[in-house]
Amino acid sequence: MKKDFFVFLGLALIIVFALAAYSFRARGIENVARSQSLASCVPKDFSGLMEPFQKVAIFEGRRIEIPELATDAKPQNVLGVSQEERWVEVDLSEQKLKAWDGSGLFLETAVSTGLPGTPTPIGEFRIWIKLRSTRMEGGEGRYYYNLPNVPYVMYFGNDTVASWKGYGLHGTYWHSDFGTRRSHGCVNLPTPIAERLYYWTSPVLSEGKSVVRASSENPGTRIVIHE
Repeated sequence: MKKDFFVFLGLALIIVFALAAYSFRARGIENVARSQSLASCVPKDFSGLMEPFQKVAIFEGRRIEIPELATDAKPQNVLGVSQEERWVEVDLSEQKLKAWDGSGLFLETAVSTGLPGTPTPIGEFRIWIKLRSTRMEGGEGRYYYNLPNVPYVMYFGNDTVASWKGYGLHGTYWHSDFGTRRSHGCVNLPTPIAERLYYWTSPVLSEGKSVVRASSENPGTRIVIHE
């Protein structure tokens, strides 16, 4: 009788531990999924086309009117040194971006990078695609956002930060708190600054096009992000 009792107790303990392990793993998967849904700025599509009839965005529970500046297209070419000598520096500690044209400073601006829960990655990257406009949607609860016509988007990645994760530089019309950490992982720029960078960086955009992917013949500009 005692033997049967201990056998039953052992089986019960095994079941309890198995259920606890499964629950722990499920919570872990849920947390990872939630983290991924909150982080970065994954686009809804890669066409680069604007949605002209979309006039309202949602950000952190607020309805925001999309300004004309975000959808006003003014194609331009920026002259300077060779594209390979251009690079962009993002300083997370100072919340600043500097664009370097060889040894000369092309521009400097305050930015908003990722919050502690959704940090902007550190390292050296390359722009792999540029989109004139795209819709970004993600987050959950009070952090949910649905942002049509995000302007002048420059997505970057490297061998360890996959391109599909959606980290990039882009114009920002839903806040103006530049100089503070504010984003879901991207580098938020004032829209006029994003416009200048969009046409200054490579891959070079062909006339009349709203999207361009980097290639060996048309490589993306180097992005260096550090503390």
